[in-house]
Amino acid sequence: MKKILLATVAALGMASVASAADLPARMPVKAPPVIAPVFSWTGCYIGGYVGGAWSDGDISAYDRNGYSAVGAWGYKTDASFIGGGTLGCNYQPVGSPFVLGLEGELGYLNIKGSAYDPLLLNNAAVAPGVASSTKIGNWYGIVAGRLGYSFDRALIYVKGGAAFVNVQNSVFDGFGLQTINASASETVATWTVGGGIEWAFDMNWSVKAEYMYIALNNQTVSGINPGDGLRYNWDHDNSGISTAKIGLNYRFGGGAPLVARY
Repeated sequence: MKKILLATVAALGMASVASAADLPARMPVKAPPVIAPVFSWTGCYIGGYVGGAWSDGDISAYDRNGYSAVGAWGYKTDASFIGGGTLGCNYQPVGSPFVLGLEGELGYLNIKGSAYDPLLLNNAAVAPGVASSTKIGNWYGIVAGRLGYSFDRALIYVKGGAAFVNVQNSVFDGFGLQTINASASETVATWTVGGGIEWAFDMNWSVKAEYMYIALNNQTVSGINPGDGLRYNWDHDNSGISTAKIGLNYRFGGGAPLVARY
């Protein structure tokens, strides 16, 4: 009887060992998700820029009086350094490559040019002649919307809105024994359009290259002749301004939502 019991116990023990050997060493454990940042252009930013500006064509001055000479003459302007600051905000919908933005900039600009009326330059009777001069600046401002398409950290965009520029035109008329000093200075509200490319080399920092065109309108200057007490007028056709700049922006918050990646 004892032999039977011992044999039964041994058989049961061997069966238990065999069953345990068939079980896995431990149950598989699912790895936890990795929380990683995904870049987004959403956020507000501040920045600075430097570049250059130039007129798209000659400035044209028109004599409307028939006093010195009826006609027009043109002259070129010098190019100008530009520099200033930028403030704006972007919004990029989740899962979309499109970026909407609003941006303002305020900067320095100083474009100048002047010339004598060539129709009178060699006429001794009207020496020293009639001279016109133009100055655009010393400041300008832009408020514009941006529409961009992003390739992750690269953004291509178009930009358009309103520009504000100080424009000054003047004429010195030294006809005969009398002289006329005519001038006008005003802040012109006009339109601007352009575009650029921006690249984020960090979650907060980005660099950009941008071109903007600023349109300008005609301006009339007038002055009174002290000899006869009459007012005389000259029109100026001011050419539009092209600007090219590079800039550096700092985006607050980094614009990088956290998502779980498995």
